[in-house]
Amino acid sequence: MNQHNKEGRYGLVTAITMITGTVIGTGIFFKASSVLTATGGSVSKGVLMFALAALAIIFGSLAIGQLAARTDKPGGIMTYFEEFVSPRVACAYGWFEVFIHYPAIIAVVGWVVGVYFCTLFNISATVLGECAIGTVWIIICYIFNTWSRKGGGYFQNISTFIKLVPLFLIAICGLIIGDPIEALKARPVQEVGAAGLLAAIGPLVFAYDGWHVSTFVQYDLKHPKRNMPLALTITPIIITIIYISYFVGISSLLGPEQVMELGSEHVAAAMEKIVGPVGGKLIFVFVVISVMGAANGQVMGLCRTPYALSLRNMFPNAKKLSVMDKKADMPVNSCILSFVISMVWMVLHYICQASGILRGSDVSEIAIMSSYILYLPLYYVVFRLWKKGEIKNLFMGMIVPIIAAIGSLLAVIGGIQNPLYIYYLIICVTMLVIAYFYYGRHKDDIHNI
Repeated sequence: MNQHNKEGRYGLVTAITMITGTVIGTGIFFKASSVLTATGGSVSKGVLMFALAALAIIFGSLAIGQLAARTDKPGGIMTYFEEFVSPRVACAYGWFEVFIHYPAIIAVVGWVVGVYFCTLFNISATVLGECAIGTVWIIICYIFNTWSRKGGGYFQNISTFIKLVPLFLIAICGLIIGDPIEALKARPVQEVGAAGLLAAIGPLVFAYDGWHVSTFVQYDLKHPKRNMPLALTITPIIITIIYISYFVGISSLLGPEQVMELGSEHVAAAMEKIVGPVGGKLIFVFVVISVMGAANGQVMGLCRTPYALSLRNMFPNAKKLSVMDKKADMPVNSCILSFVISMVWMVLHYICQASGILRGSDVSEIAIMSSYILYLPLYYVVFRLWKKGEIKNLFMGMIVPIIAAIGSLLAVIGGIQNPLYIYYLIICVTMLVIAYFYYGRHKDDIHNI
């Protein structure tokens, strides 16, 4: 096992809260109205789409957990590619995470922090103002995580428990005060076909994205071969239950039409209805903190990814990026590079939002949809391990990876509904190809750890 990290590692609770805190934070608050819009206001169809989208995360996590139990090397999913597919594919995936997936999501989540901050304080801000506020928070996250590995973990635990307060409050009050049975039975505002329903997959994939982040800090976990599979098994089920409860609760409390009309502001309206204007403001503070926690979780993951690549010499300037600062117990140079890339994506996100070039979507969709394609080889590895007899359990070895693959394909099919998806895919493939050839040119210098 890696020797630098015998002390001060995270426990199972932090692994669970990291997944929960990263996944729950923006998507469910920001995208619930988009799901209702895609289903024509049908709550029952929305619940169905939540359940279908959950296949990708629940069974994907179960499948990845089988690989997590077989290694404790740093790098998370990138390590699983290296160990079970090939080092060259691992290099390509790592570059995808560093240059596209993580920073794109960090930029969007940071922007959402700005949006909700402005809502909380009744600030009439432009996209530039919202992005500026989000940028300030991202800078704070990077300073916090670079300064102290434990500090980042503590904030993640605290923000996760805080964010559950508004979720449970809306879910419980909506189910009690409202009429969930009537909401589920209600006819949609407008009928939508299969293609329309599939459009709900896009926002749902965003809402569920982030579960893979915890695998990149596997080397910081106590008993990683036990705790990582446990975290990947327990947490997705918890998240799905919370999501569906919230979705039905908010739809019962406000009604589907009002949720669709208010968009992301439906959360503040629900809080005001439950506890009044003053109480609603106080509870909405928890929502803002929850979004901040989501940004922090993504930063925690990205900080370590260039470091994990550099340990294998799969990245330019690997000698400097693989240095672990003894005082901070963090790869500071890796954190600095990650911050610069995140800022580039924040600028790109601002340009796209201000110009409307992405037609209602955002830069995170470039990464999220493509990532589900990249998980498919790992699911096949789990299936292959079962065929070899290394995984004895039929459910875990055969059924889980098959359903995980179906879930990923559903996510991709949902993404294809966006007319710009082909351009997103070209961007991702370009980065993968660059990394693939980088590995080829430097393969004699690349090594396992």
